[in-house]
Amino acid sequence: MKFIHAADIHLDSPLVGLAAYDGAPVDLLRGATRRAFQAMVDLAQEEAVDFVVIAGDLYDGDWRDFNTGLFFVQQMARLRQAGIPVFLIHGNHDAESQITRKLPLPENVTVFSSRKPETHLLPGLKVALHGQSFKQREVTDNLAAGYKPPVPGHFNIGLLHTSADGREGHAGYAPCDPADLARHGYDYWALGHVHTREVLNEHPYIVFPGNLQGRNIRETGAKGCMMVTVEDGHVTRLDHRPVDVLRWAMVEADLTGCESPGEALARVRGALEAAADGCEGRPLAARLRLTGATPLHGGLLSRQDSFMAEVRAVALDLGADAVWIEKIIGATRPMRDLVTLSLRQDAVGSLLRSLDSLAADPELQETVRSELEEMMGKMPRELDRQHDQGEELAALKDPAALIADARAIVLSRLLDRELDR
Repeated sequence: MKFIHAADIHLDSPLVGLAAYDGAPVDLLRGATRRAFQAMVDLAQEEAVDFVVIAGDLYDGDWRDFNTGLFFVQQMARLRQAGIPVFLIHGNHDAESQITRKLPLPENVTVFSSRKPETHLLPGLKVALHGQSFKQREVTDNLAAGYKPPVPGHFNIGLLHTSADGREGHAGYAPCDPADLARHGYDYWALGHVHTREVLNEHPYIVFPGNLQGRNIRETGAKGCMMVTVEDGHVTRLDHRPVDVLRWAMVEADLTGCESPGEALARVRGALEAAADGCEGRPLAARLRLTGATPLHGGLLSRQDSFMAEVRAVALDLGADAVWIEKIIGATRPMRDLVTLSLRQDAVGSLLRSLDSLAADPELQETVRSELEEMMGKMPRELDRQHDQGEELAALKDPAALIADARAIVLSRLLDRELDR
């Protein structure tokens, strides 16, 4: 038999980081989670799987309207027509307390209770499925400890929405020890909550499939579901099947030695092309990180907006909706030996020594910090609630880093011609 293990679908959750840019593929971003879920249903039909399990967070929270629920019902009706049952638990995002709107579900869909652990049987396949939904968003008890013993003579599957023994970036809901899960006697643990694909154990398999569709730059790489093949009561194959419709990636462009903006853009183009080639025909949303020692270091800092536009033009030239730049991070460094230059007994050396003394001046740093905090206090609160903008604003609170950037810009504007002769 074969079954699909999916989790963390977050239906109708927005993709963050691109929609604000002119020309961004807004329709693709808005419908990405739906299209990924539809692709999973297509896969289930094409592979004629015996059933599907969804280990929590089908929804991203309460529906804005009934369209979210109606879309899910429509997709489940497709599986019902194909004779494919679906078993699901609710997690922290779609806990019973979070979802106020309800719709009747097709008869092929079984939702596990939040009151206590349940077991549901597929007699023809001799499969026993065990699980419990979240009643409220924050569940800190070890739910797995109350799951029923395995049903003899059946392939036993545990559905569990959990942080396991802790995962960075994920709240510690329904914590448990993977070793305890392995000892429980089930043949497969279908986990959810963690958005990164991970196999915690192989005998028995304890698996996080990751989410179906990456929604921001923290969710990079191929996203999809697990296809599980079982023969004679044992898992014989475990395959990840990508169903995402847009892929996120951190892309590094090494600008070491680049002496002109044209050369730098050529390096950027090569890095983006290589990343796009790995997306299997899907559009790429990239966070570009510029690295390496280059004479352009100060110039890139001083003309960030224009260079960003040039990079976006390069991305657009790679193909319609093929590559989108989410953000550019400058991590280049100057090529010159600034320590040696600062020892020179001329205007260049004097300028560098003055800039270095400013960077090391605690009084100046405190003045900068105070002025930045005053400026931040006048910013709209909405900016701090948005992940990416919040990160950028936090970076502005580091006076030493800002002074270092200012030094690089000054050197670039005033000294490049003199130093390059």
